[in-house]
Amino acid sequence: MGDNLTRLNKKKWFIKLKKIFHFLATVLMYSICLIMIIVFLVFVVNFIDKQHNLKSGNNKKDLFSAYTIVSPSMVPAINVLDIVVTMRVDTPEDLSEGDVITFNSTDYRYSGVRVTHRIINIEKTSSGEYLYTTKGDNNNTEDSSRISFNEIYGKVLFVIPKVGYIQYYLSSILGWVSIIIAPAIMIIGYDIYKLIRTLRSSDENDMRKMEKRIEKKKNISKKERRFKK
Repeated sequence: MGDNLTRLNKKKWFIKLKKIFHFLATVLMYSICLIMIIVFLVFVVNFIDKQHNLKSGNNKKDLFSAYTIVSPSMVPAINVLDIVVTMRVDTPEDLSEGDVITFNSTDYRYSGVRVTHRIINIEKTSSGEYLYTTKGDNNNTEDSSRISFNEIYGKVLFVIPKVGYIQYYLSSILGWVSIIIAPAIMIIGYDIYKLIRTLRSSDENDMRKMEKRIEKKKNISKKERRFKK
């Protein structure tokens, strides 16, 4: 009775663990598929837009871009390892205060880095140039340097929460092993197992056929002996 109860508990635990693993694997696979779909769509749209611009003699930035956020400067609107999808802005008039943009920062804290911050002020110089003052929602002070329109890559369209964790995991050695190498080994191992099983089954069938032939010959030989008698 006690052994049966222990086996039943082990079986329940195994089923529960299997469900958890299946759920995590499903979430991971859907997240990976989502990233791949977004990357593919961005690539296709950008390629078409780039070809159109080249024919028109224009050298514009990519129409759509996606960036993984690595700084908490925009918390809580945008969190670390969220992915932002941006769209190119063709004219300064398309931007207004409150828009979140991705740009090439000249701030001493982020110099030369693509940063995603919010526009808090827009100025137009006497020469007609637009200058933008930006600030991270989570920062105490605004960015130390204003940026020009040419330094802006795009305006944030939407945010995909936490998907950057998947990207970060896939870029690690552990992620590469668990997502690429381990499944490949499992698939190859399963194919080898099926091949061995097929060969064994084929050998067993051959042995049965051979045994049947030997048995058939024995029966024929017995009949011939009886006939001679």
